[in-house]
Amino acid sequence: MINNSAPKYSKRSSFLLFITLTTFSVTLRAQNTPTISQPAQMVDALHTVFGKHPAARAVHAKGIILTAKFTPAPQAHQLTTAPHLQQKAVLVTLRFSDFTGIPNIPDTAGASNPRGMAVKFHLPDGSATDIVAHSFNGFPVATTDEFRALLLAIGSSGANARKPTNLDKFLGTHPIAKTFLMTQKPASVSYGTLSYYGVNTFKFTNKEGKSRYARYQFIPEAGEHFLTKEQLSASGPDYLSAEIRKRVALHPVKFKLYAQLAEAGDKIEDPSIAWPDSRKKVLLGTIEIYKAADNTPAEDKELSFIPNHLPHGISIADPMLEDRSKAYPISVKERQQ
Repeated sequence: MINNSAPKYSKRSSFLLFITLTTFSVTLRAQNTPTISQPAQMVDALHTVFGKHPAARAVHAKGIILTAKFTPAPQAHQLTTAPHLQQKAVLVTLRFSDFTGIPNIPDTAGASNPRGMAVKFHLPDGSATDIVAHSFNGFPVATTDEFRALLLAIGSSGANARKPTNLDKFLGTHPIAKTFLMTQKPASVSYGTLSYYGVNTFKFTNKEGKSRYARYQFIPEAGEHFLTKEQLSASGPDYLSAEIRKRVALHPVKFKLYAQLAEAGDKIEDPSIAWPDSRKKVLLGTIEIYKAADNTPAEDKELSFIPNHLPHGISIADPMLEDRSKAYPISVKERQQ
């Protein structure tokens, strides 16, 4: 029987698996490295935790590419002038993934959470715009510097590290990061039965010049469904990619894309603070995934998603987006060498 209700989150076991796996094949670094001055330092911090693997992404290394169609909702153009939200359907390239930069991490491992969803909208003029999301509503820290510090703390806190470890110290002063690590969702039945959240904030501007701040949410039409412990133990290390291939071969997998609108007092520049569920959500459209791509190594190596590749009508409101967008091309270049 599928567990799609309580308990919603697995706690201690997920946290312990996270720490065990993210210290596997790690090159330890000193904790007194200076704060970020170049995007390359952020990529290096990811390698510190997950190791550096040939032709692999620095994070979300294991994934599957699919092809989809996005149909905008009738009201979407009232929020923004972005071309993919103006009544015409566009082609989408989508990639689901496990967390970590370890390309052979088992889908059944706690450290494979949160799952990732990256979406590339192919615009009518031949350009593209991307959204990067994951299956947890929120981010462990507020800034890029803090995220790098968290990664370095994990990388230097293996099983033989002296207590209290650098990670213990970091989590003692960053309770939101501790919550993030200890309250990931259980293993899902499918990549298609998870909600995904764009944790950074964007500014949407319509043709009248009116702007609203918003964050993305991808909600599966099938609802969220999770495996029982027994089902998880019987699942293979690559069950998610196998399952989504079978699922889309039978029928399209659909997600509703929403813009959750900020209200006065909401933290626009802090992705670690999730906005309340009571905030208004505007339906932007429907993503309909209808086939798996060839998923050749060359295809995965070439495909990248940059969150500040934005069309007119949408702009950055969270400074972390600039840091992320500068770091991504460095990871892309590394895996293409």
